[in-house]
Amino acid sequence: MDKGDNYEVKDISLAEQGKMNLEIAESHMGALLKIKERFEKEKPFEGVKIGLALHITKETGILVRTLIAGGAEVAITGCNPLSTQDDIAAALAEEGVNVWGYKGENNEDYYRYINNVIACRPHITIDDGCDLASEIHKNHKDLIPGLIGGCEETTTGIIRLKAMEKDNALKYPIIAVNDNKTKHLVDNYFGTGQSTVDGIIRASNVLFAGKNIVVAGYGDCGKGFAMRCKGLGGNVIVTEVDNFCALQAAYDGFRVMKMDDAALIGDIFCTLTGNKHVLRVEHVKKMKDGTILANSGHFDIEIDVKGMKDAASSVRRVRPFLDEYAIDGKKIFLCGEGRLVNLSAAEGHPSEVMSTSFCGQAMACEFLVRNKGKLENKVIQLPNEIDDEIAALQLKAMGIGIDELTAEQVEYLNNWEEGT
Repeated sequence: MDKGDNYEVKDISLAEQGKMNLEIAESHMGALLKIKERFEKEKPFEGVKIGLALHITKETGILVRTLIAGGAEVAITGCNPLSTQDDIAAALAEEGVNVWGYKGENNEDYYRYINNVIACRPHITIDDGCDLASEIHKNHKDLIPGLIGGCEETTTGIIRLKAMEKDNALKYPIIAVNDNKTKHLVDNYFGTGQSTVDGIIRASNVLFAGKNIVVAGYGDCGKGFAMRCKGLGGNVIVTEVDNFCALQAAYDGFRVMKMDDAALIGDIFCTLTGNKHVLRVEHVKKMKDGTILANSGHFDIEIDVKGMKDAASSVRRVRPFLDEYAIDGKKIFLCGEGRLVNLSAAEGHPSEVMSTSFCGQAMACEFLVRNKGKLENKVIQLPNEIDDEIAALQLKAMGIGIDELTAEQVEYLNNWEEGT
């Protein structure tokens, strides 16, 4: 480990490679760069400290630069022990950013780094999974009066925050960036769809064509993954607990069944639910020899990995991100230790996708500053016009123009009297 006054990273000599990866990411994040240009002029975060617990990837590095361009002092750590890209952490450290993280963190370091971010006394928190906000609420309540607000990136974090709100435990306003259309309908659907397939292939080099691929959860992430699996020639099976999501899956042409039944015929399983123990030992024991398991939900609890270890006669690492479990005479393969497979075994979402997601984070921070002291301690959604602006920025970055309503059309839409 390399350490400095304001950083702890695996290898600072990786900074040059990190800078090149940041350069490549930046070239695909035109929408976010437009916001960065405006921030450089307007300095909305002058005197504001922003603490981040996000995946330390090349795309996150461009968000960090955007916030700094707006005048913010930034401190960042990872939000998953296997998702940090060590070259990016090194590059940010060399740029003078407060950064703590490395790929393969143990639990002690993970929370020590979160507390390093908290020690910087942020005015705004940015979370992916709610660990930073949760740690503040549980162990650093003295920080809460100085907090303007927070932002949350992912579905799992929103679930936790809404539970806090329901229990009257949420003590500062948090914007559900995940609920922007430009996030959950782009990032979750297109991003997770592609990057989850990427992670499973990098971990296992498996052929998807002709395989029975079991998708646990048919929310936006599950829909995106199922679509990509179908495109690769997979036979998609969906398991669900929600009636409408199950109905959507059936109407989309996929087989829908209980996990108990899918366990008997699946070749590749992936959980995308945000819940706990979706794949249990009882399911694993029914599976075929050679079955591959992966998780693309935020936390490593969707697959009961501990239960698998207890049930296994042996466990060995057969590839960098693939572990073999010998259970009841069969070999079951687990990708990325059951952690977020698209980031543990691959590089996460493509830069274009993260551009719109991080436009949401940047503009959410700006919204918090502009509305300081005016927001309730609730989970808040950004106004539609901000989401629309993000979509417009991305269309412009892609060189796409769209029509505008004529004056006659505007009048018609606002007039209830004109009919047949």
